[in-house]
Formats: sequence, C-alpha cells, structure tokens
Amino acid sequence: MDFSYSEEQEAVRELADRIFDDLATHERLRALEQQGADRFDADLWAELANAGLVGIAVPERLGGGGLGFVAAALVCEAAGRTAAYVPAVETVATGAPAIAEFGTAAQHDAWLPGVIAGETVVAVALAEVGGVPMGSPPGGAPRLAGLPSVIASPAGDGWTLSGSVSFVPFGMRADVILVPAQVAGGGIGVFLVPCDAPGVERVAQLANTGEVEAAVTLADVGLGADGLLGPVDEVGTVAMWLVRRATAGVCMLQAGAVRSAVHLMAEYTKTREQFGKAIATFQAVGQRAADAYVDAEAVRLTAWQAAWRLDAGLPADDAVAVAKYWAAEGGQRVVHAAVHLHGGVGVDRDYPLHRHFLATKHNELTLGGATEQLRRLGAALAEAPA
Repeated sequence: MDFSYSEEQEAVRELADRIFDDLATHERLRALEQQGADRFDADLWAELANAGLVGIAVPERLGGGGLGFVAAALVCEAAGRTAAYVPAVETVATGAPAIAEFGTAAQHDAWLPGVIAGETVVAVALAEVGGVPMGSPPGGAPRLAGLPSVIASPAGDGWTLSGSVSFVPFGMRADVILVPAQVAGGGIGVFLVPCDAPGVERVAQLANTGEVEAAVTLADVGLGADGLLGPVDEVGTVAMWLVRRATAGVCMLQAGAVRSAVHLMAEYTKTREQFGKAIATFQAVGQRAADAYVDAEAVRLTAWQAAWRLDAGLPADDAVAVAKYWAAEGGQRVVHAAVHLHGGVGVDRDYPLHRHFLATKHNELTLGGATEQLRRLGAALAEAPA
C-alpha cells in the first residue's frame, strides 16, 4: 500500500507551503488582527489564485487544476498550519468543487471564472445542518441530522427563499453563499444565493478566534431557475456532499494547527532551561510532549484517510466521523499540552501559539464535536450486519 503523494500532489504541497510560509507570517497576522475584525487576507488570497490553488480541485475542463479533493486538502492543511485568514475550506475544498460537480453550464460560466481568479468568494451555510449522517433510511442512503430552517418555494420558473442561517464562515466577505433549504412540497436542495440579491441581510458575528462570521437573513429572496444547485431529493444529496467535504476540510485545518502547536512546543522545551537543563530533558515534560505528538499524528492520519476516501469516491461517512472525533478530542489535548509546557508564554497573545489554541477549539466544535461523532459511529456499528 502506497501512502505517498503523487508527483502532482507533492508539487501542490510544496507550492502551498511556500506561499503560506512566505505570506501568512506571525507579523502579517498581527497586522491583520490590529486592523479590527475583518481579517480576510486579500493579498494571500490573490497569490493563491495566481498560483492556481484556489481552483485546484475544479476540473481542468472548467479552468481549474483538476487535482481533486486531496489537493484541496493540502491547501487546507497549510492554511491551518499557518492560521491564515483565507476561506480554504469554504471556497477551495467545498464551494467551488460543489459548483463544478453539480452546476449547469450556465452556473459554471457565472461563478467559476471569478472563483478561480480569486475575485469571487464562495461561503457555505452548514452550521445548522450539523453535518452528519445519523442512521440510514430504507435503501441505505445517508440522511442529514436535521432539516434546514430555510424554506424554498417555487415561484414561476424560479424560487423564493425565506429563513435565516447563522455563523457562516467568511459570510461577510462572500459574493455567493450555498444555502441548504427545505423545498416546499418535499425534499432538500442547495441554492446559490448572491449576497447582493434583494432581501439578503448579513450581520457580523464574532467567532472565538476573533474572525467575523455572518448571520444571514433571507426575506423572500427571489432566485431564477439557475439558483438551484443540483437535484432536490429527500436525503439532501448535495447538502450531504457539502457536509462531508466541509467536515473533512475542517479536520485538515486541525491537522495543520496541531502540527504547528507540536512544533512550537518542541522548539520551546528544547531552549527553555530550568536548573541548568533544557526542560525537554525532564521526564514529565517529555511524556506530555510525546502524548501530544501521538494525538497530532492521529488527527493527521485520520484526516487524510477521510480526504483520500472522498477523493477516491469511496464510502466515507465513517472515516469522516472518525477524523472529526480525533480532530475534536485529540486536537484540544494537543493545544492544552502545548500551552501547559510553554508556561506563561503559552497565553501571551504576542506569541503565535494562541492562534492555534483558539482555532483548534473552534475547529473542535464546528460541524459536530467528539460526542456527536461517537454517537454516529455507534449508530453505524449497530446497523452493520453481525
């Protein structure tokens, strides 16, 4: 079994790492944070677009890189490792590939060129969906955990959307939001909602990372026939597609974040001396650091297992739940250990560890925490043939 990247994937990894390392520096992040709540890094986003990484998962026939979800996951991991303020999960791993996968030729032409060029930001409203298969209806198709609160009603050749969604990442910066909705008469669909459409109202919501998300109210928002992305069905096929990839993308962010936390911890404990010795030589410190390393590796490996299965078109619900469990449970253990071993430096906001701590906590709870994942896995095991 070969666990190495392909030549193309290795090139994507090296390019993404170089761009994020060059531009998402501690000094650059501090400058963005001092500007206020709007922390979108437009310069970094433009550089990613120029390098072809924003559209890396979009098929070549549509102008993208055509390298699939694993390549998008590499971008997400680099974003998490550097705590960069760009919509890697929302646009690169989820939004743009969804438009490519389910969109019509007209929808491709309307949205993808701008996305690939870095001029259009796609956000995805999944917070209320909860992201998960909870059991299976007859026929074995996965379901969403709950019905979306937004209602879509047919209106002539188009649609009218009413309702609200909360905590949409990069929702205040987005040009279009993918919104799951109940369709009047039955079924669940996903709709392309332009943020400048009449009836769309956005209010800023501050996340625990300090970033701004959006509460979005849709007051009889009228969309044409091209407002619907993909089919309407009872199991929410398109919404589930988004949830799986968004959850795996969050796990990749977490893998990058805990990798940086372990690196900072290792460097600090090797140079911080007590009683004339580096504290890394103390048994208790070494054991705590080793446990954090093991957790970080579990986060990384399970995240990549989920990403690979999604990219290969294999059943991935259990793998995504396992990855999210480790991202939630293992991730918080890593950053708590890192803060502990740093002592007072660990809570200094002028030191980069605090970003990874906040991001890890945010990622832990996004689209379902550890307990929820265990319940999903338990339900799957209970339904599996003996």
